[in-house]
Amino acid sequence: MLRVDRAVLVQPSVYGTDNRAMLAALKTYPKKLRGVAVIPSKPQDITESYLEELHSAGVRGIRCNIVDVADLSAGLPIQTLKELANRIKPLGWHLELLMHVNEYPNLAKVFENFPVDLVFGHFGYSHAKHGTKNEGFQGLLELLKNEQAWVKMTGPYRICDGDLPYADMRPLNDAVIQANPNRLVWGSDWPHVMVKKKMPHDADLCDLLGSWVLDENLRKSILVDNPCILYDFAAVNS
Repeated sequence: MLRVDRAVLVQPSVYGTDNRAMLAALKTYPKKLRGVAVIPSKPQDITESYLEELHSAGVRGIRCNIVDVADLSAGLPIQTLKELANRIKPLGWHLELLMHVNEYPNLAKVFENFPVDLVFGHFGYSHAKHGTKNEGFQGLLELLKNEQAWVKMTGPYRICDGDLPYADMRPLNDAVIQANPNRLVWGSDWPHVMVKKKMPHDADLCDLLGSWVLDENLRKSILVDNPCILYDFAAVNS
């Protein structure tokens, strides 16, 4: 038993911009669930009423899949991302990015003065083989230090070659903690789609965090306090 009291549901890429399943799930426990949606990339296709509907349902951010959608040769679609950010800024939302930060050595410069907070999934999705000195990963750490970004401590099995306890990506874990522990959140990454190695067990992943983050107060920050801020849980319980 994981004893999870609250959770954040993230719209999977396979559903595209059809958020209906996630919204239906959010309605089951409105005080305990939050959501991250996927919306059309063209601002003219997004109505204010739709954004307000998502917000009322518990959505607090939007997700952009750069890994599977964007053309790497064309660089980051930064203008589109800024336009989306400006649309969600009045709601206090964040922009979650699924991207390999190691592929963008100028990451910190590109996102300098970005309109909203950024959230990077899977420790920045940079494979452990690239190390912590990689320019893109260093850019992520800079954004963390400057409180321009958050990092989701999710999917360690996705960014290393070994099985549990995923020892070769531990340095990435330590690096983000050192950069800014107040900007980190943990997630199970359930239901672990597209896993090509041994399927992880959520309880093992939870225990892994305990072995990597020994300080009890820091664990509480990552598991409780930080997500309350990022996903606006505190406002519900006040």
